[in-house]
Amino acid sequence: MDVIVRPTPELRGEIGALSSKNYTTRYLLVAALAEGTSTIYYPAHSEDSDAMRRCIADLGAVLEEDEEKIVITGFGRHPKDIKELNVGNAGAVLRFLLAIAALSPDITFVNTYPDSLGKRPHDDLIESLQSMGVEIEHRDGKLPITVRGGAPKGGKIKVSGAVSSQFLSALLFLTPLLEEDSEIEVVYDLKSKVVIGQTLEVLEQAGIVIHASEDLMNYKVPGRQSYQAREYTVQGDYPGSAAILAAAAVTNSDVKVHRLMEQSKQGERAIVDVLRMMEVPLTHENGVVHVRGNGQLQPIEFDGDAATDAVLAMVAAAVFAEGTSRFYNVENLRYKECDRITDYLNELRKAGADVEERQAEIIVHGRPGELPGGVTINAHYDHRVIMALTVVGLRCQQPLVIKDAHHVAKSYPGFFDHITALGGNVEWVENGTL
Repeated sequence: MDVIVRPTPELRGEIGALSSKNYTTRYLLVAALAEGTSTIYYPAHSEDSDAMRRCIADLGAVLEEDEEKIVITGFGRHPKDIKELNVGNAGAVLRFLLAIAALSPDITFVNTYPDSLGKRPHDDLIESLQSMGVEIEHRDGKLPITVRGGAPKGGKIKVSGAVSSQFLSALLFLTPLLEEDSEIEVVYDLKSKVVIGQTLEVLEQAGIVIHASEDLMNYKVPGRQSYQAREYTVQGDYPGSAAILAAAAVTNSDVKVHRLMEQSKQGERAIVDVLRMMEVPLTHENGVVHVRGNGQLQPIEFDGDAATDAVLAMVAAAVFAEGTSRFYNVENLRYKECDRITDYLNELRKAGADVEERQAEIIVHGRPGELPGGVTINAHYDHRVIMALTVVGLRCQQPLVIKDAHHVAKSYPGFFDHITALGGNVEWVENGTL
């Protein structure tokens, strides 16, 4: 399905932020790894979190869900012996479960999204697991991947964090269950350190002890630990809300978004600070971000590594700023559902934006007025690209057609419902054309 985004000068209203996808997937996993029954309140519903639900059920967890909570009886350190797992297009779910699959004798992760997740590399995690005695069959580090485990060994483990922090998170979930103590050394670099903070937070809540160095590059993990059955409450999601807040910033608006904790460990909470730096009128009190946008924004320079999943929305806002903005240290955007630098900027140019790319930078020459629009653009199967292009479309002179916009459901199925509720002029169509 495609979406037509028509010019929308004003947004008004209040919404509750969707629940965090990152926290939901982690809580689902630690609940599955516990022996006993855990409860997760306000879990996210998205293709990614639903992929984790489906996979842990396949691995032997028992799930019961109602409108506000999910109750999970875990399989502990003994996942069910199954032959195949399908994670859909969920990269984090794949990487976390590649590590957990090391506890099973033989699991093949199938490739159902060859043009998206099927293109993403996982060599760094594969090499770490192989060093732990796990046999893995793969094609240049990409799906399909077969894990023949059963008895992974702890000890000294190295992992590169230069492409993604998800590889390190995967090892942090696995190593507490091993017989041996482990020492994990991150080599080369560690992208998205703030997301490792979320992983460590969830592990601590699940009763797991991990000793992390201050720079998050070295870890001592005692073995023979057990995940504890607990109750968890999922907080509101900053990455998805970033696009809503950016949309309010580029229009004349009076928008409130609830359930966004001021002290959240989500790096994407920086969207609030970035919009303040861009001189967008807003307040953030008692978990409510209140934007009174006037469409007038100032340019910024921003290190995007700590807020990876909000950068595209920030760029969308910067398209309308009065000057040149620069987003640097963002190379890991190239290794997502699509190349979120080249692919995204190509679509922005079609709409009329003046943008440049470097290997690890996005440069935006702002245009305070409206963009021409009036074109059909490609979402590249990427939920973050879809949301960011929608922000731009609201302030074009002519409509934008966003192809395959249904892929927004990967993280935020209700995104267009929320945009519409705030007054956004969007319409679902089949094979949309202008």
